[in-house]
Amino acid sequence: MNIHLTIIIPVYCVSDTLERCLNSVTGQQCDGLEIILIDDGSPDCCPQICDEWAQRDRRITVIHKQNGGLSSARNAGLDIARGNYITFVDPDDYIADNTMQSLADILREHPEYDILEYPVSVLQKSGKQSAITFEKEVFTEMSEYWMRGRSYQHNYVWNKIFRRHLFDGIRFPEGLVFEDVYIMPQILKHAHVVATTDKGMYCYCFNKHGITSTAGPDEYGMLLDAHLQVIDMFRDHPLFYTYYMHVLNIQITMYDISGYEPRLERIRITEFSGLNFMMKVKAVLLNLFGIKGLCIIFKILNRARRLR
Repeated sequence: MNIHLTIIIPVYCVSDTLERCLNSVTGQQCDGLEIILIDDGSPDCCPQICDEWAQRDRRITVIHKQNGGLSSARNAGLDIARGNYITFVDPDDYIADNTMQSLADILREHPEYDILEYPVSVLQKSGKQSAITFEKEVFTEMSEYWMRGRSYQHNYVWNKIFRRHLFDGIRFPEGLVFEDVYIMPQILKHAHVVATTDKGMYCYCFNKHGITSTAGPDEYGMLLDAHLQVIDMFRDHPLFYTYYMHVLNIQITMYDISGYEPRLERIRITEFSGLNFMMKVKAVLLNLFGIKGLCIIFKILNRARRLR
């Protein structure tokens, strides 16, 4: 079985990191590789860099379009992708050597996999590195992947390979941020088998201009809304409280930076297994003071911390 893989790379004002990204992608020794660069109306020299790379490597296709944001750029790539499988790489990141070949070998051995998720090396703002690692595991129930696999904590499209048909009728929401969190539950509705592996490595690099670094009240509101759209689907799952506490952390952050009324429904935590120490503290305070009371407490604590 030949694995034909499309890599979609949105490009906008990343002239300082684009060469590193493209070196890592074009250096992958993987048969049947298609690379789509979407110049999202970048005003710097990125359009020229894209065209120069396309002249050097026949696997590269370049789209030049008006600026429409990350979702719009990825959607433009999806519209012309020809691979049996699709993955995404952000231009300020890169992938380790032999990653795509290792993953293609797994997909060749397991044609039943609809999604394959692989490890991430995270270069933090401080310069320290951490990692998101996975055991070799196969999920045939998407609720188990979401809850037991805690995929809601790593809802990224860039460290996953997807069977292309999963995007039939599905596109990234334009005009929103944290778009991966919106689209992943939709994709999982069409998936039958998701696997995780310890092979390969996606290298995520801190970007001071990225949404994680610059998000304000509106952006965190979008992140919260994405989870609120699906959280009720998992109320009967044994690990629901763990997921609820994850969403509660987002609500606390949003209240801290905005003061907007909490939108997450209050529930009473009656099961503390699976919660770490800080989660247990928050759960107790939630039971005592409710969501708004908990948010106020942490807003005061955060303000005191910042004044030190």
